[in-house]
Amino acid sequence: MELSELAFFTDDVAGMTEFYQKLLGKVPDYAGQNMALFTLGSVTFLIHARYTPADDDLPPDNHFAFKLSDVDAASAGLVQQGLNLEHLPRDYDWGRSAYLRDPDGQLIELAQG
Repeated sequence: MELSELAFFTDDVAGMTEFYQKLLGKVPDYAGQNMALFTLGSVTFLIHARYTPADDDLPPDNHFAFKLSDVDAASAGLVQQGLNLEHLPRDYDWGRSAYLRDPDGQLIELAQG
């Protein structure tokens, strides 16, 4: 597994984007009204607007993502080890991912990559 993404959800995308632009000393690779992306080496730093999720939507929770070659196999292995997946592997607009939480409740994405 390799760390591939940090995602922060906010009510102030413009303010967060400006802050991190100053902190990181670089302009975002993409900036829009609801989202900004910074590429930091092999990690994507995503700033995204909060939203009210529909029943089948992912929650707008800050999270980090690990890239792996086979999300389905990795997810099955983690379940066999006793971990619970909050969202089973499925295809999203950005690719195939699964989600689980650590013991402190942090959302973790497992991303096919």
